Amino acid sequence: MRAMLSDDPNDVRAFRALAEIVRRRAAEVGHDGDPLTAPQDEVEKQRAADLAVWALAEELAGNPRAWHPLIELARLSLHEDHEGAIRRLNTAVEREPTGVALIESLVVLREGGEPVEALNLGVGHWRVRDHRPEVARHLVLAAIEAGRPMDARHHLQALDLHPDTKAVAPLKAELAQLVAQADTAASGS
Repeated sequence: MRAMLSDDPNDVRAFRALAEIVRRRAAEVGHDGDPLTAPQDEVEKQRAADLAVWALAEELAGNPRAWHPLIELARLSLHEDHEGAIRRLNTAVEREPTGVALIESLVVLREGGEPVEALNLGVGHWRVRDHRPEVARHLVLAAIEAGRPMDARHHLQALDLHPDTKAVAPLKAELAQLVAQADTAASGS
């Protein structure tokens, strides 16, 4: 797996598989490799596992083509090093042209309770014509989560610029319902 990641540091399957191995190993042995110094409680085990994944991601993030390891680093550091996490997400998005990194970055921010940061990142990087339409889903959801139904409507309307109208149509219908619900909730309060 490490060889696969050397060739392609953005191989998500290989990264997740190797990350799971290092997580398990970190929870079983101490930092010195001795099982007698292994973390004792669940918090220590989780911290050790996160540090092991951090080390793996940091090693791979040095590759100038790497974007997925940067997203993993941002996920692990979002609340402890907010500015650093945002920097990593920006770099990841700049390195990946299809919008996949932007989608994953928006998910990290939304799941981390940062919908406004997701909006900022998306507005700064979303290229409607070039990126996958799925970016719009996360921008609309982030706007709704941030209590900004007007922004949600704006992102929904931006999908009209996407060249793949066939792929966009069902997404627009789904998102239009969510925006309408957000509008109703906003006007009812």
